[in-house]
Amino acid sequence: MKQKTADGRRQTHAVRIIGGQWKRTRLTVADKPGLRPTPDRVRETLFNWLGQDLTGWRCIDAFAGSGALGLEAASRGASEALLVEQDAALVAQLRQIQTQLQASAVRVVRGDGIAELRRATPASQHLIFLDPPFDSALFEPALQAAGRALAPDGFIYLEAPIRWTEEQLSSYGLRVHRCLKAGAVHAHLLRSVV
Repeated sequence: MKQKTADGRRQTHAVRIIGGQWKRTRLTVADKPGLRPTPDRVRETLFNWLGQDLTGWRCIDAFAGSGALGLEAASRGASEALLVEQDAALVAQLRQIQTQLQASAVRVVRGDGIAELRRATPASQHLIFLDPPFDSALFEPALQAAGRALAPDGFIYLEAPIRWTEEQLSSYGLRVHRCLKAGAVHAHLLRSVV
């Protein structure tokens, strides 16, 4: 995620928190292969769909990476934002950001996002972020675990390299509420069928 400038220096990338108490805060994005933070404009659309105030919501960012999605939810009032990441360096960076922001609603865990979703109390999560590596086989088990953890009035945000159809999602008890395509990314906001 670092590129060289015209004079050969390394340039560090960042994303910004768009709304809430940490609005305009820039988050440094680590230089990791495959790490692709959700672009600002996609996050802005997502949180326009959800509404600006997430006060009291419980959220899990199952593949946290840069933490942009979970931190955005906490910035907008989520009472719990669990950020799960396997990469030790990214976990350290997320903990540093959590301390810097004094984000008491944020909890950073090093581990398997799908396992954390399976451990969550059934029907307990208002918002679940699923943004697994695009070249992985994690989409189906992640959707299955997320569908179980999702509150009846909750939302799942799914970022994928393909558009998921109603037929594909129905086996997980989910349906498309909204979707958009931005470059190579298909962003889906999902809800329970019931």
